Amino acid sequence: MADLSLVAAHPEIGGHLAPRGSQRARLVEGMIQAVAEKGYAAATVADVVRAARVSRGTFYAQFASKEECFLSAYQYGIDVIVERIRAAIRAEAEGDWVARLRTGLRAYLETLAGEPRFARTHLFEVHMAGPLAGAARDTALRAFADRYKSSFRAALRERPELRMPSDDALFILSAGVDQLVCARVRAGELEHLPELTDELTLTAVAFLEGAAALQPHTPEGGS
Repeated sequence: MADLSLVAAHPEIGGHLAPRGSQRARLVEGMIQAVAEKGYAAATVADVVRAARVSRGTFYAQFASKEECFLSAYQYGIDVIVERIRAAIRAEAEGDWVARLRTGLRAYLETLAGEPRFARTHLFEVHMAGPLAGAARDTALRAFADRYKSSFRAALRERPELRMPSDDALFILSAGVDQLVCARVRAGELEHLPELTDELTLTAVAFLEGAAALQPHTPEGGS
């Protein structure tokens, strides 16, 4: 399969896309291709199997429905994004917590800017795929919120006068970043997303120093 999506970067997918490779991997990648081309609502199982170059029977041997295949593809993509953020932060080990936070944000923005098909899936099409997809979307936002928590935990080690925001507050930060990214992509500015890095870093730092400081003291790592 040529011109692969972000999902193909997952170790369970990318190494199994050869013609005689995993049919499940080919279907997951085919789902992203079909949704990127037509949108979730208009994409059909026939579109997915055509992109994957397998039979309809093969599809239903692997997945009970279009929704199940989509959710699998979505989760693989989110796993890749989270791992890219982690890897970028690990590579920034010598910087302070703000530098690592900035690096993580830039990794997220650069990944979306460089992967327009999965960006569409993650930012827009997931909302069209039903309540289970909505729950998967919430789980993804909480995974990104956990990355902020890790950055803020490092901040508390450097600046113990600060306080860890609650999990719900971190979710609000994650969702707010997401909404700004959505607005920029709707405006046709996908390739310019990395330019938001400094603004989002300032916002996240202000969030910790402002909103978090108003909370009662909780132990490090608490919510």
